[in-house]
Amino acid sequence: MDSVYLVVALGAMVAGFVQGLSGFAFSMVAMSFWAWALEPRMAATLAVFGGLTGQVIAALSVRRGFDLRRLLPFVLGGLAGVPLGVALLPRLDMEVFKVLMGTLLVLWCPAMLMARDLPRVTAGGRIADGAVGLAGGVMGGLGGFTGTLPTLWCTMRGLEKDAQRAVIQNFNLSMLFVTMGSYLASGVVTRADLPLFAIVAPAMLVPTLLGARLYIGISEARFRQVVLGLLTASGVALLASGVPRLLARLV
Repeated sequence: MDSVYLVVALGAMVAGFVQGLSGFAFSMVAMSFWAWALEPRMAATLAVFGGLTGQVIAALSVRRGFDLRRLLPFVLGGLAGVPLGVALLPRLDMEVFKVLMGTLLVLWCPAMLMARDLPRVTAGGRIADGAVGLAGGVMGGLGGFTGTLPTLWCTMRGLEKDAQRAVIQNFNLSMLFVTMGSYLASGVVTRADLPLFAIVAPAMLVPTLLGARLYIGISEARFRQVVLGLLTASGVALLASGVPRLLARLV
């Protein structure tokens, strides 16, 4: 059990730093540690709790580029998506989900990184933003993956770094708050999770603040590289976790 506590603390520290720097990705990074040591329900619960804690810390540390009109379609779509994700969680084949999501990230994000003149997506307007928010809400209900698709979408929209971070940070904060409330109301959170909650919160505090401080000094281009690089690494981690288990079931 001591080794489990160590893995939980280490995952929280690394994920907290990444979230402080980028404004998202706590669940993706933490899952790359926790998927090997925790059963899926507990890992998903901790990911949501840690992501919510980190977003509160980051939101208090970095407050730039906030635009309610830009944010609102994402949040409204996400609020509709979270209950769907929570309802799907007990029925979802998590290994298939990891493989599909990981494949998307490792194919799409490096292509965006290598593109010299990435065209901006301008079609769809607020309806498209709301649809992406809906998808992010569903993924949040499945385990705190709220920021992945909205982050990709904001990058494709060509938002500058403060505007993108403001959307993702506040969207994640809203969705993770609703998701954690849904978990508590539906009984997904159990007494066995509480000692691990007590490890995650203090372990991630300082790394999150350090990441947020580093964010302030990086350029637009570097921020885009960080975001897409993190999404690619998250995809690799998801594949590394999901593919072996999926193959083991098939043979």
